[in-house]
Amino acid sequence: MRKLKRLGRSASDILTYVVLAVLGILWVLPIVYLVYTAFRVTPSTGIINTLFPKDLRLGFGNFTRLFQDTIFSRWLGNTLLVSFSSCALTTAFVLMVSYALSRMRFRLRKPLMNVLLVLGMFPGFMSMIAVYFILKAMSLTNSLFALILVYSGSAALSYYICKGFFDTVPKAMEEAAILDGANQPMVFWKIILPMAKPIIVYTVLTSFISPWCDFIFVNTIISDRNKYTVSLGLYKMINAEKNSFNDNFTVFCAGAFIVGAIIVTLFMSMQRYYVEGVTSGAVKG
Repeated sequence: MRKLKRLGRSASDILTYVVLAVLGILWVLPIVYLVYTAFRVTPSTGIINTLFPKDLRLGFGNFTRLFQDTIFSRWLGNTLLVSFSSCALTTAFVLMVSYALSRMRFRLRKPLMNVLLVLGMFPGFMSMIAVYFILKAMSLTNSLFALILVYSGSAALSYYICKGFFDTVPKAMEEAAILDGANQPMVFWKIILPMAKPIIVYTVLTSFISPWCDFIFVNTIISDRNKYTVSLGLYKMINAEKNSFNDNFTVFCAGAFIVGAIIVTLFMSMQRYYVEGVTSGAVKG
């Protein structure tokens, strides 16, 4: 019986590893193909004609075409401006709202928290039409400032993780600082925030990724080619003309490689703090 149990466990372990290996290959294969296509010399799509063309030479020609034949550098600058601005505003809003809900006690605190939590569950694109007409009435469409407003306007709805972290900070530390003469802003800036580095990094990463990767709101609000972000610019590039997809697919992959490399580098450099922020904020408050 013991041998049968061991054989059964071994078989289940082998099956589990096989399934995980297959899923891992399926997950990594598109990324490998994108990197390979970004550095490939042949301009044809490959995915339509043949997966592995005869000419397997690699080079930086697609990146040269990307920066010389398009205004990718301007698109990248627009994306960086919107992402950094939205990230700063979102982080400030989330930290202030989370700290207030964690420390202050008022009559409608619980209902307000529940309403914010429910509203945060709805996908943002559901409000896309309403947001567009509001911005149009304010003459803010087709501007990067409108994108910053859209991305940072609903920042307070993501308060719960950050609030969970602040709930773990002992109130006795704040009370001792107040007894020593510190006021509430001093307590927040000089005591709470230095201790909240993991949750700040988590908030910065999550608030940076959203505008960096967004396509729906940019496509709705922006129509000026010079104000595109990279997601919209690359999409328009391969769909500008009838044969532009086949001609510009490798250039598109080069742009996607740059966009992905930036966000992956940022995430990997802060991964430790990101994990600490998620785990430390995942408490019930």
